[in-house]
Amino acid sequence: METNITDICVTVVGRNTEAIRKARTAAEPDADLVELRLDFMERPDPRGALADRRKPAVVTCRPLREGGMFDGAEEERLRILRDALALGAEFIDVEWDADARALIAERGGRGVIVSRHVFDGTPSDAPAMLDRLRATGGEIAKLAVMIERVSDLHTLIKCSRADRSSILIGMGRAGVATRVLAGRFGSRWTYAGDGIAPGQISVRQLLGEYQFRRVRADAAVYAVLGRPVVHSLSPAMHNAGFAALGLNAVYVPLETRDLGDLRAFAAEVGLRGASVTIPFKQQVMPLLDDIAPTAAAAGAVNTAAIRPSTEAGAGPSTELGAGDRWIGMNTDAEGFIEPLRRRLPDGMNGMRASVLGAGGAARGVGLALRREGARVAICARRVDAAREVAQAIGAEAGEWPPPSGSWDVLVNATPVGSRAVPGTPCDLALDGRIVYDLVYDPDPTLLISAAQDVGIQTIGGLEMLVAQAERQFEIWTGKRPPVGLFREAADAAIRNRSEWGERQAAGVTE
Repeated sequence: METNITDICVTVVGRNTEAIRKARTAAEPDADLVELRLDFMERPDPRGALADRRKPAVVTCRPLREGGMFDGAEEERLRILRDALALGAEFIDVEWDADARALIAERGGRGVIVSRHVFDGTPSDAPAMLDRLRATGGEIAKLAVMIERVSDLHTLIKCSRADRSSILIGMGRAGVATRVLAGRFGSRWTYAGDGIAPGQISVRQLLGEYQFRRVRADAAVYAVLGRPVVHSLSPAMHNAGFAALGLNAVYVPLETRDLGDLRAFAAEVGLRGASVTIPFKQQVMPLLDDIAPTAAAAGAVNTAAIRPSTEAGAGPSTELGAGDRWIGMNTDAEGFIEPLRRRLPDGMNGMRASVLGAGGAARGVGLALRREGARVAICARRVDAAREVAQAIGAEAGEWPPPSGSWDVLVNATPVGSRAVPGTPCDLALDGRIVYDLVYDPDPTLLISAAQDVGIQTIGGLEMLVAQAERQFEIWTGKRPPVGLFREAADAAIRNRSEWGERQAAGVTE
């Protein structure tokens, strides 16, 4: 393992000694060290938890006030931690407000992590807060704050130190990037586990989808920007592509409530490109220096390429600076059309296409179909919204729902049918040639299943997702990913998440 790749600490829990040792044994093959959360035990047992371990250990007995489970006397808790050190634990984690001065002095700080958890946001004085933790004399200062937006990440990265004396964690879904980019944030190690802390991801996902063992501190960073994006399949695809081509790059989710400080954080972290999704496809446009004609016509950007002003080529780079130029593009149309072309080798000229929905996706899809020569009808519950989109792209406003015999290609450009919005967009007669659902999770959707039941050709949203992602990868790196790789990576991510969910429902941990 390269020295500039950050270690992984896997957090394990158990209600008794047998359970925590079983969880520890399961975690050790993937871990550089393990965190033993004794506060989850009915009777904290440092001796039993530490016995026969194969990897270095961090022993934590987190009190309720810091988000833990221990509700006993403070003197007892500190005794448990002191015993853990005496039993050979490499590290113990003590809280910033614990009276651990004597313990720290006895050891000269060695093996002591002094931590603080802020659950109600990211303090503006986070750098000073970390300095106060460092001043306690512990070997490592650990600061974990709740992240809600990119500006919080920008505040947290200002705390980073290059001497491996600190650990910075962004809690919550919007903080996942800090766990993957731990090296960029100057963290001694990153934590993984089964969601034991807010926003924590499993070691399987960290190693599989994020390819963490090859993420160096100087890696070029790419991201998916939106809300929500923590369950996006894009990291699995793009990270597989970087690994296959041997590129020093990593792709992470950037979930945020707004776009404040986006460009400032991008310069700090080395962002070289971003996928843009709901709700920021329009909101990101004022932040860009250039917008490609296809994106301008669609009225939305789903891809940003970030190039140093002196760069003429397209390869990934870690050069930072305010001179970076942000170029907005849209690969949705290409990603949408490619699966249709494979099924319609004679083209789409004159075909009747009904598009369900009147949002940005419907607009982009309708425009792509119009360029292929199709006759497009925008169909939505709100007639005024359908008319507005239709007028903007030179289509017509159709009936809701589309009547029988009115379409050859039906496209669902609404979120209805997803896990978040289950069901079907509307009751309609399935009597056309192709049904195309942009929703990709679940796969198949109810609409796709209904179409297949009556013998209609179908296209699922995953085909579009893969196709547009392949084009994004090419824009950023100048290279196409290996054929079939992105689909394989997406399928594997879906399968692994499903298996993980089933294990959690059954009460089984990794």
